[in-house]
Amino acid sequence: MREKVIFLVGPTGVGKTQVSIELAKRVNCEIICCDSMQVYKGMDIISCKVSKSIRKKIPHHLTDIVSVEEEFNVAEWVNLALKSIREIHKKRKIPLVVGGSMLYMSCLLDGIFALPSYVKTDAESIRDSLYKEAEEFGKEFLYRRLERTDPLTAEKIHPNDLRRIIRALEVYEIHQIPISILQKGRRGIISLYDTRTYGLIRQREELYKRIDERIERIFRDGLVREIKNLVRLNLSKTASQVIGIKEIKGYLEKKYTLEETKHLISKKTRNYARRQMSWFRRDKRIKWIEIQDSDDEKSIAEKILNLDNL
Repeated sequence: MREKVIFLVGPTGVGKTQVSIELAKRVNCEIICCDSMQVYKGMDIISCKVSKSIRKKIPHHLTDIVSVEEEFNVAEWVNLALKSIREIHKKRKIPLVVGGSMLYMSCLLDGIFALPSYVKTDAESIRDSLYKEAEEFGKEFLYRRLERTDPLTAEKIHPNDLRRIIRALEVYEIHQIPISILQKGRRGIISLYDTRTYGLIRQREELYKRIDERIERIFRDGLVREIKNLVRLNLSKTASQVIGIKEIKGYLEKKYTLEETKHLISKKTRNYARRQMSWFRRDKRIKWIEIQDSDDEKSIAEKILNLDNL
């Protein structure tokens, strides 16, 4: 009988954190954070991290593992997640992978190919060159090139997702083979473990309301102060892309009022939530739980437990 790995996914603001804690209590889980923001130290408020007191009771893996001045990518996260899964299984517990980072989830489930070590230096040089081209000619210029060299990958990438556009072009420059071809040989944990994937969903109006309430809450909790400290550092490219940093930096520079800043963050977060749902809906393995207004984390966890024998 294969060991289990449970995934709990869904758009930002849907309520994954509270439900994951309740599930972890009931099913003897340790949580692996599938979140591209929560890996960073010092991004506590902006990423809505679980409190340290809860993390003492229920271990959370892959939180606070990287300095905001360091680059971090999906391949590094997958390797660390695999290590965490093995460690959790050794304790005779079940790994519960929780988050909304679509690419992280996909690469852990289905695998990610690794570049040979000998091309690392070339890759960094090519990547820097592509970022310079993006600054000079714009994202659309690189996206059109990707459409020509690897149309299958271009279909799966949003034209504004510069990091993934550059990643795909970088691989093509090195291998002269589209990333879509190379990825066909990848192998993920779905072939190794008994994986169960559950998704949380709410009515759009309710989700947007929760996003707005979250933004108000994190501002009250000291978001401006946290970002003020962060922007003094030499933020890596990946860390600087976190929603809210650019907007609050603009507020600190008097470009926006406080209300304009909140509106911009809300708009970007809502757009991100839409992209998350568009991605997740394509994955037919996800079993969806539609949350009603009357549901709390206990009743939602109960619905998940009733779907399968966990």
